[in-house]
Amino acid sequence: MRNKYIEAFEKAQVETKEIPDFRAGDTVRVAVRIKEGDKERVQNYEGICIAIRGEGTGKTFNVRKIGANNVGVERIFPLYSDSIESIEVLRRGRVRRAKLFYLRDLRGKAARIKELRRK
Repeated sequence: MRNKYIEAFEKAQVETKEIPDFRAGDTVRVAVRIKEGDKERVQNYEGICIAIRGEGTGKTFNVRKIGANNVGVERIFPLYSDSIESIEVLRRGRVRRAKLFYLRDLRGKAARIKELRRK
């Protein structure tokens, strides 16, 4: 049972943010604002969305990419965070699961995801 005032506030927060429709298996580019000292810059983080969880303003999504020396790097982003400048969907993936944690154990060509065909 959630407080109706909190729900109303969260609904107002959710409506202001422009978020594309994406799901697990999609390749996304997340532009994240990074503050270093008194300077601020935008850094892109590009990878496969492996999970989306939560609801309302507490909704988060996991993005996995392969970093230097073929090391997998995962990052969890709050969907409605102020530090996220934009989310861009680059490819739609054809997957049969809502959570793609099995990708952690796969390497190279085995970790590829087929692209979703549009009719």
